[in-house]
Amino acid sequence: MEAVDLLLKDVLKNSHMPRTMIGASPPMQDLRRLITRVSQSDSAVLITGESGSGKELVAETIHNESSRHGGPFVAINCAALPASLVEAELFGFNKGGFAGAVRSHAGIFERAYGGTVFLDEITEMPLEVQSYLLRVLESGRITRLGSGIETKIDVRIIAATSRCPLQASKEGQLREDVYYRLAVFPIAVPPLRRRGNDIQLLISHFLEQLNDRYGVDKSVSVELRKEFQAYSWPGNVRELANAMERAFMLSEQFIAPIQLDSNIALANAEDKESVTLPVGTRLAHAERVLIELTLRHYNGNRQKTADVLGCSLKTLYNKLQTYSSKPSQNVS
Repeated sequence: MEAVDLLLKDVLKNSHMPRTMIGASPPMQDLRRLITRVSQSDSAVLITGESGSGKELVAETIHNESSRHGGPFVAINCAALPASLVEAELFGFNKGGFAGAVRSHAGIFERAYGGTVFLDEITEMPLEVQSYLLRVLESGRITRLGSGIETKIDVRIIAATSRCPLQASKEGQLREDVYYRLAVFPIAVPPLRRRGNDIQLLISHFLEQLNDRYGVDKSVSVELRKEFQAYSWPGNVRELANAMERAFMLSEQFIAPIQLDSNIALANAEDKESVTLPVGTRLAHAERVLIELTLRHYNGNRQKTADVLGCSLKTLYNKLQTYSSKPSQNVS
């Protein structure tokens, strides 16, 4: 445990790394051990994990801790390029190799010589291109478009997908032979919701980054930390980073829950308390029940209640004034 914590601190202090892995939870400790182990080899790696969980960061860390750290790390998002360009970007092309090829171009396998190629969202790569990739995985050679000459490459290949690769293979979107060639060493990145107090470490990390960027010294309230801890973060670390930046920009000196994205606040409210209404309940009554329960949940904080419900403070105040003159009915 202590050795892993020291390793995490070393990573945070290592200035040559483009980004940092933050986390000391058991899932992250397991991930760090896998990264350390696979970094000592030159095997192909297949990284799986939800969108925003940090798959590219894992790939970068493997590269930086391997014997190839002095070489380039070249990444391509297979879902971001048109299918017609994926092959040319991967393998390169010679001048005149196809219509519009007015100059020769080295593909990423050539540009990454001595380093690592990261193929993000591999399940989005066209099947025809996957067949060419299989040949690269088997032979270690590529052929530029418009050329009949094979070129020896020296790269490590790391791929990633936010989908289940076996399911993608069954659905015909990932060749089975490509899958088994890539999954020599599979790594699953844990979603943020399973990482416990890592959320607090990430909050502090992003706050420090934002304070440094803007030359200020803002702080985060305990209440906001609790709200962030309670949220399920379907967009994972990327969503947390965006939420922190939004709250930071909307706050003055103190970042409080009032700067929360309404989706986060509402999701937390839904997780903590619920109400059941029978079919046929009048709309006005349903609205009153929701408002009163939300107000009670937030200990009478009217601004917070208005923010969560998506109405103005004045509208909430007027409705509460109306309710105060009428008896309420219990609903469970």
